[in-house]
Amino acid sequence: MEQLTTHDRQDIADLLAKYCLALDGRDWAALTQVFTEDAIAEYEGAGTARGLAAITDVVRRALEPLDASQHFLATSLVETGEDGATGRTYLIARHIAYRATGGDSFTVGGTYSDRFVRTPAGWRITHRRLSRVWTEGNPAVLSTPRSTR
Repeated sequence: MEQLTTHDRQDIADLLAKYCLALDGRDWAALTQVFTEDAIAEYEGAGTARGLAAITDVVRRALEPLDASQHFLATSLVETGEDGATGRTYLIARHIAYRATGGDSFTVGGTYSDRFVRTPAGWRITHRRLSRVWTEGNPAVLSTPRSTR
């Protein structure tokens, strides 16, 4: 593949942001603008999801019960790959459940390792792996039903 242009890099950066905004906004339909239909996502701690519908189901089940979440991305390196591009991006994801016993916050720090492809609709993620590097707080947050506040 040819070198990535500045425009390609910005489009991929926007794609990464769309993912975070979709998760935190609970806009599951927006994930169609992030992943290919046959994408694979390996979420450490939650298993592997094959296909857009399965990926949507995994993140929906993890996040819908929460009162809030906020995904932050930083340090991202995107490079030309064999069939598109590859990228590694640091993340910090904060999860909040007000009814959780033992504290209402659980934070995960990790790295997304992605493969991107250019489609007629723009860049999409075809493979994602989330590797946890550290956690802080109360892991019970991820299994606490949503509060009624």
